[in-house]
Amino acid sequence: MESKTKKLQIATFGGGCFWGVEEAFRTTKGVKSTEVGYMGGSMRKPTYEDVCTDKTGHAEVVQVTFDTNEISYDELLEIFWEVHDPTQLNRQGPDVGTQYRSVIFFHNKEQEKIAKKSKELLSKKKNIVTEIVPASEFYKAEEYHQKYLMKRGENVC
Repeated sequence: MESKTKKLQIATFGGGCFWGVEEAFRTTKGVKSTEVGYMGGSMRKPTYEDVCTDKTGHAEVVQVTFDTNEISYDELLEIFWEVHDPTQLNRQGPDVGTQYRSVIFFHNKEQEKIAKKSKELLSKKKNIVTEIVPASEFYKAEEYHQKYLMKRGENVC
């Protein structure tokens, strides 16, 4: 019997408050780890307080490490589209600002191609405002944000 070697990849998504988005991915089979943080801005090593000013350009994101033998990037995108409202510009629910924007940060050309096709299909039904841009430096958020809902025993942001 041939064993499959783990083939790990990273995916990064911003869909508003990172707590609920992280929880959705953290509990998904094939996802090996999640970290919340900040991406897409101009300031080096931003803090939560910096990002909340809406002046750094960063989005709250979830960085997902997944095994492609267990889950595909397409399947991660399906979860992403379901856990937030990609029709809202720079907001999710009561959270307003560019840090809460809907964004897919791709890590390679294949992710870019898949993300753009997925958005195109969804755009036939809704006006999708989600950005699809190259991944930049990821800054891990403060420890109290990591697995926040799991630590509190909650399951929604």
